[in-house]
Amino acid sequence: MGAKKDHALDNLRCEARTSTKALSRGSAPELKGRRSFIRHMTSFGTALAGSVILRATAESRSSPESPLKTRLATSGCARSAVTASDASTVAETTTGKIRGFRRNGVYTFKGLPYGASTAGARRFMPPVKPEPWTGIRNALQYGRICPYQDSAHFNTDGKNLANSDEDQFVLHRGAAATVPGEDCLRLNLWTAEISGSQKRPVMVYMHGGGFTAGCGHDLLSYDGESLARNHDVVVVTHNHRLNVYGYLNLIELGGDEYASSANVGMLDLVAVLKWVRDNITNFGGDPGCVTIFGQSGGGGKVLALMAMPAAKGLFHRAIVQSGPFLKSLSPDYSRRVAELVLAELGLSKSQVSELQKIPLDRLSGAAAEAMKKMPRPKSSLRRLYGEYDWGPTVDGLILPRHPFDPGAPQISANVPLLTGTDLHEAVSGLDRSDANAMGVEELNRLVKEEFGDSSQTIIDAYRRDYPGATPFDMYATIAAAPFRRAAVEQATRKAALGTAPAYSYVYCWRTPVLDGRPGPFHAAEIAFTFDNAEICDHYSGGTAEALALSKQISTAWVNFARIGNPNHNGLPHWPAYTSEQRAIMYLDTSCVVRHDPEGEGLRLIAQSTHVSAAV
Repeated sequence: MGAKKDHALDNLRCEARTSTKALSRGSAPELKGRRSFIRHMTSFGTALAGSVILRATAESRSSPESPLKTRLATSGCARSAVTASDASTVAETTTGKIRGFRRNGVYTFKGLPYGASTAGARRFMPPVKPEPWTGIRNALQYGRICPYQDSAHFNTDGKNLANSDEDQFVLHRGAAATVPGEDCLRLNLWTAEISGSQKRPVMVYMHGGGFTAGCGHDLLSYDGESLARNHDVVVVTHNHRLNVYGYLNLIELGGDEYASSANVGMLDLVAVLKWVRDNITNFGGDPGCVTIFGQSGGGGKVLALMAMPAAKGLFHRAIVQSGPFLKSLSPDYSRRVAELVLAELGLSKSQVSELQKIPLDRLSGAAAEAMKKMPRPKSSLRRLYGEYDWGPTVDGLILPRHPFDPGAPQISANVPLLTGTDLHEAVSGLDRSDANAMGVEELNRLVKEEFGDSSQTIIDAYRRDYPGATPFDMYATIAAAPFRRAAVEQATRKAALGTAPAYSYVYCWRTPVLDGRPGPFHAAEIAFTFDNAEICDHYSGGTAEALALSKQISTAWVNFARIGNPNHNGLPHWPAYTSEQRAIMYLDTSCVVRHDPEGEGLRLIAQSTHVSAAV
């Protein structure tokens, strides 16, 4: 009862502190009319190829009468002058004054230090606050990122999608410069106001890339301007230590001095949340209404934070997008990785301190080679999801237990949870020009490789849930099972606590770009959760349908951040998840709630002797 009461009080406090204007945006009549327009336009133009849509979008940008300009003008988002030179863009922090810039009604601060450099003697050590500065420090460009090898974003055929033309095009990879370095504890912030008494919900985003790669600005979809402007929230993204720099387990090899080394990457995230607690009121935010949300590895970071004593009380809602994690690494596994890193560098176990002197390129290279020597699962699905990779270790101190195994952590019992996946997580049509040519025989062969004699029973179960799916779409949906199963377990175990609600979703929208071939792939939903369908038009196509769905989804995310409930007038009623009803919102042009979708298929996969959930 105490936790339930705490959760209810959190909601009341948050509602009282924040503006009700955002809840009135997207009224039912407006959205109903918008959906009617979309249905009309869809029946008129669904045959358009993605390339045609993109060409029309490009032409509209150069035309003085462009639809894009019309949309901007009618939505109240017309471009305004950028201000960055006067006192109106200066804000106070606990370590000194910073200057950002103002554009389109939003104040933006980039590369703001929340921790000191982690180089030299600070390598593998817990983060410390940055040294205070005098005068005004510019926060106008993104900061350094943690060094990493190429991102391991693979299709099941082993192709690295992060290096593919279509993946980079659709996701706008490389939209901002990334400079590696150990002075990487930097954050970025968007807000509508840096003065005044109003306190807004704060949404702190954890980037993807597993615990190995990525940063807070490597995708255009991470830009927080639209969320801040359209939904009156404060958005924070950030960089932190990854891979060998954030998760090298030297606890036994190096002694007490390195007691935190296996999880300093997670302690960086705690430092971000402490910075928010101590500073966010100066940026129009409410330190008592903080939501952490993240996709893929970022979802795993959210789950780990929910189990960490150091993070308790620093956030009040949690959103996990495509985070296939229930467990963290064992001490034995991460210690073996550390031993291999030392061996790659020609160091003995008594020379751990020498690791702090090794140049970045040598250390990163040795870490990559060490990871290659760790045992890898034969199953392509288990291998795909990074079950064996860098990540936090259950060390009994910083992370006392697995995030969601065997159940949801009591330490965050009063924190509402929103969790879900994309329909096609592991397999996409990116750089697969022949995707739609897959036949039933190929589908049967691929599924049998993973699930053996259970394969036909599994296909039949999924066919009942998705009767119109093509063979390729069926394979992509089945291949997403480890993600889906993890999300279902997260929601089930959270609901079982009975103290704060859990909500679940599946993102299903198919972009018109590239003839719709990419499908609802891993990371596809991010642009819509950030209300960035307009600027991420390589993915969305810039269509009216995409813009409307982006508004629906981002409003749900913001409402959840505001009050712990994603419901709003633009969606059907979204029930909380329970083990009895298993309600899951399918997010698509026509959003619909389904009960226990894929239930039979997921249970069959769990029973398979060939593969278990990659968590």
